[in-house]
Amino acid sequence: MGLPDADLDHVRALVGLADTDDAEGLAQIAELLEKVADEKAPLPNIEATRRRLSLGLDLTSRLTVGEWLDMWLAGKKGRQSAISRDESNIRVHLKPRIGHYRLDRLRVAHLSEMFEAIAETNVEIAEGNAARRKAIEDLAQIPWKGREPRALRKAMKAAIAEMEPYRRIVGPATRQRVRSTLRAALNAAIAQQLITFNPAAHVELEAGKRPKALVWTEERILHWKRTGEKPSLVMVWTPEHTGLFLDHVAEDRLYALFHLIAFRGLRRGEACGRKWTDTNLDAGLITVAKQLVVDGWEVYEDDPKTDAGARTIALDFDTVQALKRHRAQQDKDRKEWDNAWVETGRVFTKENGELLHPANVTRRFIELYEEIDLPPVRLHDLRHGAATLAHAAGADLKDIQEMLGHSSITITADTYTSLLPEADLAIAEAAARLVPRARATSREHCPRSGGRARRRGASRHGVRAG
Repeated sequence: MGLPDADLDHVRALVGLADTDDAEGLAQIAELLEKVADEKAPLPNIEATRRRLSLGLDLTSRLTVGEWLDMWLAGKKGRQSAISRDESNIRVHLKPRIGHYRLDRLRVAHLSEMFEAIAETNVEIAEGNAARRKAIEDLAQIPWKGREPRALRKAMKAAIAEMEPYRRIVGPATRQRVRSTLRAALNAAIAQQLITFNPAAHVELEAGKRPKALVWTEERILHWKRTGEKPSLVMVWTPEHTGLFLDHVAEDRLYALFHLIAFRGLRRGEACGRKWTDTNLDAGLITVAKQLVVDGWEVYEDDPKTDAGARTIALDFDTVQALKRHRAQQDKDRKEWDNAWVETGRVFTKENGELLHPANVTRRFIELYEEIDLPPVRLHDLRHGAATLAHAAGADLKDIQEMLGHSSITITADTYTSLLPEADLAIAEAAARLVPRARATSREHCPRSGGRARRRGASRHGVRAG
């Protein structure tokens, strides 16, 4: 009894995967069909077989998780930054830990064990980092002069060189992204009928919460100077800090870039990727249409992160003037470089017109604020500061969401709107005044019994008024 027509078509499609002059490929497919017949197994998926053949994998062995991840990644389309992130998750975490398992036998327990192992490695990394930090601190305490101190310093330097270098801990957000990569790859395997169950959809992980933005108050600065610890990953300068920084960098070539991020909240790649054709200084408007993205060290142009990222932003008078001065300086540079000028059409460039590398912009930002001993923030935190300033100036969350180009107002609310202390206190005072009281509690009518009248400038709960 012959094969059904559908199965015959399936077999022909499998045989057609190899070119007629590809003897090795034809032999592999023949061996595969022979094994399927002997085991009375279902015919293999055509697309999966095509990928295995193109990658030079054995067609008759059971597909491993690692092999499937390679196949899935090779066929993945979309934003280069997303593909690079998936590649890193696969190379660093997934293949070393679960790549050897058969794809059809991967279970939730295997993934739970993987993430437990990552947590254990985090402990080892933390201990190793602490030991290296302690050794470096001890080395700094040893005098430079004298034969014995020099010998001791040499021995300690040798010991430090043998230690593991500083490593980053794999935090909750990264573990969530690793699972997301695996879940997407396994969903694709289900779509190709290679498996029927996705264990990545059922493994439980700690939520990767976005860090709350905190303002650099005097107390937090003192704590940082004493311990070297930042209170949060996301720290925001006060308006005074931002003003000191901008005054200090007023003559720097990148002043207008830093000014634009500080007041209008552009992402680093959006600022570096700005084009004059998307900038209308007469109308006081800029359109965010492109960004520069870093992949490894390579830089390429891409669309904004999300659909909401493509947006039009209004500029204040001072920002317009800063950009006009910047354009005038760029025109001078263009004339000086003459034929050597590289015309990119970008707003912010090197002195010869070439593209800025975003990482070098970050490096320059750090150099500049360290020159005047400001507390540390990331360049991205200027964006947080812009959101905070807009909030303090009266903008609501929807306005800030649109300015920053967030796809969800939840992101805006959860991450970017740390209130300035002055604004927070003003709100507290205004809220207290909304409640009618039978007894007078104002400063002018504060009762003398039970203690002296509260000093001017304090609220009824002992908090200074803004």
